[in-house]
Amino acid sequence: DGRLTFLPGNQTVDLPSINFMKRHGTVFLNAYTNSPICCPSRAAMWSGLFTHLTESWNNFKGLDPDYITWMDLMEKHGYRAQKFGKLDFTSGHHSVSNRVEAWTRDVDFLLRQEGRPMVKLTGHSKHVRVMEADWQNTDKAVNWIKEEAVNLTQPFILYLGLNLPHPYPSPYAGENFGSSTFLTSPYWLEKVNYEAIKIPKWLSLSEMHPVDYYSSYTKNCTGEFTKEEVRNIRAFYYAMCAETDAMLGEIISALRDTGLLGKTIIIFTADHGELAMEHRQFYKMSMYEGSSHVPLLVMGPGVREQQQIPNVVSLVDIYPTMLDIARIPVPENLSGYSLIPLLREKAESEVSPGAPWPSWVLSEFHGCNVNSSTYMLRTGNWKYIAYSDGFSVPPQLFDLTADPDELTNVAITFPVIVHSLDKILRSIVNYPKVSSSVQEYNKQQFISWKQSLGHNYSSVIANLRWHQDWLKDQKKYENAIDKWL
Repeated sequence: DGRLTFLPGNQTVDLPSINFMKRHGTVFLNAYTNSPICCPSRAAMWSGLFTHLTESWNNFKGLDPDYITWMDLMEKHGYRAQKFGKLDFTSGHHSVSNRVEAWTRDVDFLLRQEGRPMVKLTGHSKHVRVMEADWQNTDKAVNWIKEEAVNLTQPFILYLGLNLPHPYPSPYAGENFGSSTFLTSPYWLEKVNYEAIKIPKWLSLSEMHPVDYYSSYTKNCTGEFTKEEVRNIRAFYYAMCAETDAMLGEIISALRDTGLLGKTIIIFTADHGELAMEHRQFYKMSMYEGSSHVPLLVMGPGVREQQQIPNVVSLVDIYPTMLDIARIPVPENLSGYSLIPLLREKAESEVSPGAPWPSWVLSEFHGCNVNSSTYMLRTGNWKYIAYSDGFSVPPQLFDLTADPDELTNVAITFPVIVHSLDKILRSIVNYPKVSSSVQEYNKQQFISWKQSLGHNYSSVIANLRWHQDWLKDQKKYENAIDKWL
């Protein structure tokens, strides 16, 4: 969650490496993902293109494997390139369950797709390496810096992809089947200030926007939660962020130890945030701030120190920025703009008014846990969210200055603003047409999958994560699918 990298969010948890980057570099206060889910977000970051252009509609439909990323171009221009850890931009290799959930979101039914979110404490007060796979990848990156990078005569680009602070899958059997677990150790939990944790306000289920209700229901969050449960989920999430911060610290230390820190640019960001029970949801897949607002910090030679940039930016801006750093000509067809003028120039008010970058960012979502394609335009103090074809689902409008918690949809109060923002949105993307393409894609994918299974598709679904709901009235759900097809 990008809000943890500046006040007041960073009072909840100790993030020393993030704070180090803020002291010696620049933090973007309004950085957003272009799609709040792993694979489509990463596809945007690696390609510099909006999601409707990559057609990365869900977690297993990403970029073509031969797509030329910014790292490929840097390698072609003489950089030594190295990747470690999670990539997930050609496909997230997500489960059949996740796939079928995304394809059938247009079906007129409600099925719980997740187990209830949980917390779990593991190890003891000195147990540091909870997410062992991430630590191993961090070790590989550290060793590469100390053994390879330090001896290079050419410039290098190193990418480290971590899984944290993502919740963990729970056991595949028993009462917690299919739930996601916020897992940490006492060591990391001690870094969290419980007193500073805000318990989010929730609208009643009947007041919720219809798409939010669907999300909350499919994420199994419509039941009762005590304040302690909600506080714990948030605390454990923050503790997982603290563990992630420590891995960033290992990279910074390795660069310092090898004398490379002063001549290396470091960028820290994320593919999406985490709602952690805001709006009665966990996970991402939402345009609310917890899910769509990502961290973006940059430090290194030529980058202004202790600078906070208020401009709205997004992950598609990484592609042209990387090429700009490497002095490689930037292709003209990209969705993003280089951040270098913002990082190196004077403050926003002093930047020439003819600056090329737009005053808005676009994010869109077409995957599971949301029963409609979603489009978010963020500009000034406004966040405008349009759905589907623009008519069948009501839009949302939030004034983030007056209502930072996004509890009051003012779309009906400000029809002129809605009209003007919708006009801008349609000039960027023909969203009713994109929504229709996604619906067609979902249907075709489901039909192919169903045909590949012959007559037993229903019994396969009965064994997916949502088996409990499906088994209660199998015929009813099969009929809903038949009607949809």
